Amino acid sequence: MSTTAAPPVSAQAPDTPMTHRQRLEALVGLLLGMFVAFLSSTIVSNALPVIITDLHGTQDQYTWVVTATLLASTATTPIWGKLSDLMSKKLLVQMSLTLFTLGSILAGLSQSVGMLIGFRVIQGLGLGGLQALVVIVIASMFSPRERGRYQGPIAAVMSIATVAGPLIGGVIVDTSWLGWRWTFYVCVPLAVIALLVIQRTLNLPVIRKNVTIDYVGALLIAGGVSTLLIWVTLAGKSFDWTSGMSFGLVVLGLVLLAAAVFAETKVKDPIIPLYLFRDRTTTLATLASIAVGVALFGGAVFLGQYFQIARGYSPTAAGLLTLPMVIGSMLSAGVSGALITRFGRWKIYLVVGAAMMTLGFGLLSTIDAHTDMVLLGGFLFILGVGMGMTMQNLVLAVQNNVGPDDLGAATSTVAFFRSLGGAAGVSVLGAVLSNHVTDLIAKGLSAMGIGAGQTGGSSAGLANLNELPGPIADIVRGAYGDGTARIFLVAGVMAALSLVAILFIKEVALNTLSGDEQRRAQGQVAGEIVDTDQMVDDGRGSADGNPVHEPSPTTRPVASRDLSTIE
Repeated sequence: MSTTAAPPVSAQAPDTPMTHRQRLEALVGLLLGMFVAFLSSTIVSNALPVIITDLHGTQDQYTWVVTATLLASTATTPIWGKLSDLMSKKLLVQMSLTLFTLGSILAGLSQSVGMLIGFRVIQGLGLGGLQALVVIVIASMFSPRERGRYQGPIAAVMSIATVAGPLIGGVIVDTSWLGWRWTFYVCVPLAVIALLVIQRTLNLPVIRKNVTIDYVGALLIAGGVSTLLIWVTLAGKSFDWTSGMSFGLVVLGLVLLAAAVFAETKVKDPIIPLYLFRDRTTTLATLASIAVGVALFGGAVFLGQYFQIARGYSPTAAGLLTLPMVIGSMLSAGVSGALITRFGRWKIYLVVGAAMMTLGFGLLSTIDAHTDMVLLGGFLFILGVGMGMTMQNLVLAVQNNVGPDDLGAATSTVAFFRSLGGAAGVSVLGAVLSNHVTDLIAKGLSAMGIGAGQTGGSSAGLANLNELPGPIADIVRGAYGDGTARIFLVAGVMAALSLVAILFIKEVALNTLSGDEQRRAQGQVAGEIVDTDQMVDDGRGSADGNPVHEPSPTTRPVASRDLSTIE
């Protein structure tokens, strides 16, 4: 009797396509992880004025509590994206979610603003993974044309987290027996549930590639960006803009960034592949993402401070007052996503969205400490509509123009530059606000015959706001109300720049294959059978030492898409 050798036992599932139901179940787990990340980020926004006051922090420290997280996520986003081409996306999502949760717990234990900033960096490391990996995994499961259908649920999760975060944070801060530390603790149970759901539902194949991580490039980029952000934050306060220290920081930052660009041209697998920018859509979408990041993060971060400091609302009320912006974002993202799936056109929504963002910020640049709240709500609704149409559709445009092998790098590159714009925006706009508020407070005190030195400037005014006499506290509140308008003016200029970049993007028909389906199609074209246990190389050799040739980035076949420009 003949016998047949048993097949080798595989440690991983075979490379079989996920069913529609499996993809939807996995999407639920990913959205739950995204919800935890956004909730943990936004829940702190309305608590920050209370936290800074309680820990006797300054306006600059207020800015850096936000900037630290953005900077850490910015520096690590490309690394997470590159790792997604090397190992299990599922494991990476779980790792980033765990890291983010750990940072949240430690942040809740902070005894000083310095400790809080340090632990917010840990949060940022996990956030960098989540903001890149969730989008990459969704792109692997759904085609660009099909993805529009799911922008509604994605936008709803983001919007609900955006609404629930400030509200829950406000309630926690306003509840005496809880305190602001629970704004960091409250997300831990949700994070555990998200981890369990992702473990059960997400079953993407693991495609191992012979790639390396460009740690040198990542360190140079992070170092250069950090140096310039430190310069923007401290110049004009800790040292003069024209001082030797200021000049030295600028030169050092530019040298580090130049070295990073040089390194990216020499390494085998760069963190940010420069050949991606040969594509016009990728280049323009990246430029638009930088401007959107400045406008979005830089403008929205200070809304909670405006409502609480300038208008005197409680943290809970401040959260409710952002509802018009969140509702506008949720509605526009859902409607535009459904229309994109139905008709296949996407550029018009980017153009209208960027125009609405510019208009919204322009209107917000006219506010002060006495603006009618109904009118202000209308301005925020317009801004939200623009944000909802712009953010995810920029990523969609880039993902639609790259092959599956570049999906992780391209997605993380756009996310990197958006976060970079956000980190720079928070620092720059925070510095603008701090300097402007200092001048306004000094003028107000001078008009009352009081020397500005008695308050220590705007920083002392924020840290000791609850201890100041009524007339002086009113001056501080008025200064923050008037100063916030200047922030929105700068954000409006950046939104206008994103509109210009978007106008020059060419609209290309949306692909009807997901990243995973494109990879399988390419494997068939190249005569390959790819499974989860096979080492796949990009031309440098296979697991058995024989060369494996894949189509180059410029010649890979892309099925089910009309590459012609839509007129």
